[in-house]
Amino acid sequence: MSACTPTRHDDPHRKEHSHEPHSPPSPRPRGPRLTGADVSASIAVFLIALPLSLGIALATGAPLQAGLVAAAVGGVVVGRLGGAPLQVSGPAAGLTVVTAELIQRYGWRTTCAITVLAGLAQLGLGLLRVARTALAVSPAIVHGMLAGIGVTIAVAQLHIVLGGTPHSSVLLNLRDLPAQLARVQTAALSVSALTLCLLLAWPRLPGRAGRLLRVVPAPLVAVTGATTSAALLGFGLPKVDLPSWSSHALAGLPEGPTLGLIAAVLTITLVCSVQSLLGAVAVDKMVAARPALSGRVRRADLDRELLGQGAANVVSGTLGGLPVAGVAVRSTANVNAGAVSRNSTMLHGVLVVIAALLMVPILELIPLASLAALVMAVGIQMVSLHHIRTVTRHREVLVYAVTTVGVVFLGVLEGVALGIGMAVAVALHRLTRTRITHHEKEGVHHVHVRGQLTFLAVPRLSRTLHLVPQGAHAVVELDGSFMDHAAYESLQDWQSTQTAHGGTVELVGRRTGVRIGEPTGPAGLHPDGGTTAPDSSGCRCHPWTPWRNHQCAIPETGGPAQRNNAETTTARAPEDTEHTEPSGLTAKPDALGAPCTPGTPGTPGATVEAPAPPSSPRAPDATTPTANQLARGISAFQRNTAPLVRSELARLAREGQQPSQLFLTCADSRLVTSMITSSGPGDLFVVRNVGNLVPPPGEESGDDSVAAAIEYAVDVLRVRSITVCGHSGCGAMQALLAADQDTAQTPLRRWLRYGGPSVARMADGSRPAARLAARAAADTVEQLCLTNVIQQLEHLRAHDSVSRALRAGELELHGMYFHVGEAQAYLLSEVHEGEVFDHVGVADLTA
Repeated sequence: MSACTPTRHDDPHRKEHSHEPHSPPSPRPRGPRLTGADVSASIAVFLIALPLSLGIALATGAPLQAGLVAAAVGGVVVGRLGGAPLQVSGPAAGLTVVTAELIQRYGWRTTCAITVLAGLAQLGLGLLRVARTALAVSPAIVHGMLAGIGVTIAVAQLHIVLGGTPHSSVLLNLRDLPAQLARVQTAALSVSALTLCLLLAWPRLPGRAGRLLRVVPAPLVAVTGATTSAALLGFGLPKVDLPSWSSHALAGLPEGPTLGLIAAVLTITLVCSVQSLLGAVAVDKMVAARPALSGRVRRADLDRELLGQGAANVVSGTLGGLPVAGVAVRSTANVNAGAVSRNSTMLHGVLVVIAALLMVPILELIPLASLAALVMAVGIQMVSLHHIRTVTRHREVLVYAVTTVGVVFLGVLEGVALGIGMAVAVALHRLTRTRITHHEKEGVHHVHVRGQLTFLAVPRLSRTLHLVPQGAHAVVELDGSFMDHAAYESLQDWQSTQTAHGGTVELVGRRTGVRIGEPTGPAGLHPDGGTTAPDSSGCRCHPWTPWRNHQCAIPETGGPAQRNNAETTTARAPEDTEHTEPSGLTAKPDALGAPCTPGTPGTPGATVEAPAPPSSPRAPDATTPTANQLARGISAFQRNTAPLVRSELARLAREGQQPSQLFLTCADSRLVTSMITSSGPGDLFVVRNVGNLVPPPGEESGDDSVAAAIEYAVDVLRVRSITVCGHSGCGAMQALLAADQDTAQTPLRRWLRYGGPSVARMADGSRPAARLAARAAADTVEQLCLTNVIQQLEHLRAHDSVSRALRAGELELHGMYFHVGEAQAYLLSEVHEGEVFDHVGVADLTA
């Protein structure tokens, strides 16, 4: 009997469910209510946004009200229409240089018109649903652009900090900096220094009192402290000047050369869009790191976010505000302050409007030197050492440096264009730079290929391969991740010739000792010239590929009971190349060169049938669909897989099995243990049953089959770990939840009684609920699947052999949960408090 609910074929007459399986129907959607967490978060963001908005407006040379307009519009419009609920938008430091240049060249009213046109362009891009395309820009270019903008801001604001006036060019600011240092104004420098000291010291206040004081944002403390000190000391410094709103300049018709205006619109669109979309992705990561938020806040809809940013820029430009984009500082403060919905962002925009109307006399007390120091600190922080280390580790520091220098000395659009050109040049250089070396050691010829194998490297590859004498033993180490068809054919032809003359060829993957295929050549001949089988200790067979759900077309007359869902896998041949499928898996062409596809002759699960000999008394009847598919699968194994694994299985047959772990999982046909653990023959001792249950030991309730497997694995095979693996959509857990006491006690019902303690554990309110680190359980069935893994681990500890090995420190126990639909594995984490399954990420290939 199947352990999970069988897959049903689509029925056009069956009604679609409007809610997830095993969950109650979704209630009518309502707008999020205003919570206390949103109110407190909005106040924190407002206190940060107010001085920053004024400072950014000052840095661009725009009217100071323009910063407040952009902050209000970014909060209300993007907060309501955007796709990232917790991202805060407003005037961004990353747009300072671009906006300042536009104001210098075209004037304020035309700059507002350019902002409107950029917003319309963003709306068009959002309607075209191209937001994900913006994420294709290399992070090195984005970080380099922000670093260049940060350097430009810091150099310009340094003149105001010293009591002078900045120029529009970085070169001019650097040229006049020595003269400015010679005539520094002490009052301006004192106020700026106090601002910087408070800004840096406030987040580092120690002790319990420091934790309480740090609730007040550092920018607000810095500006307030500097303003108060300047007023008490009677410094006659230039201060914020907010004219009457009646004289506020609005957008006008754009005036200037057409090409220049188009370039300006494209620049604003590019910078605003990329910064906002990257910010939305970053906010998603921050939300995912907080389990309390991950289940309540949806992931960002990037196309909707682009539409919201476009609408905000149209409104902000029309009302005479600065360009709007998502901003990292305020977004981080919003998430850290505990915001749970978009109401926080919207309320902060409303508070900015109230401040702009009612707090003008207070705002006009702020010295411009204090705002300049605040913005200069933001500019310096945009040159992130973390980003520099990251691009250096990924060998993209040249792209970063070229983009930064280009932005500083040429402009944002020119710098980004230079960065893109450099990124393309670096990619081409990596693609064409392939090192191929050859050396001989103890009679074995080693060919090492470092880099990507493309048609450009085929001549060098061919010359190097022909240095290996015919009939010799060769090891080819491929240290790269890509091989095109020309290189594949060249390597395959050489390999065929080499083996035809009695030699052997072994292809070794990127990591030392990991083989892509078994050595080809005379049976039993070792690459070192010996006659013994190769020593495979310490290496594993390559993961089986191509793997796919090859459900061939089977006549419907046999009914669902005759449909065979067994999986057929084919080992990767030594000469495999990458033919990437939409699923991200890898497919190998067959002997005729055609790609493997389900239902096509010559592919796994659809190969030419090889029936058993007539003399066999158990020969399958080829007229039945199940026997036909079974014979096809066996035929595919004998033809494709067996030649590749024969020597490895022969070694295992001689040496006996020595698995490293016992893997206890469900009998569900969708769980392919070797696939999800990247293991090969001899690695796992697998026990499968309905519901991955471990009956506790005892005369009445013990189950000898599972207990015998546990005893054999621990006491005889000496496994070092035991893993209990549950999975999503488990039919056994569904049956437990739907159990009826009056139901007849069938063998399945009697077996499922070992899952009763898991149901009781889930219902026990005194225990912490098992959960996933990234989100809450989707429904009751998933909750029981997680709880069952933990309960079965407790049953496992009660077995004598397991308890003895645990006390001796010779054994480890692990809990695992596999989400079938997401193809995501979760391990029971020891770092989190409570019973938390943390997801297993992708391995870092740069390590």
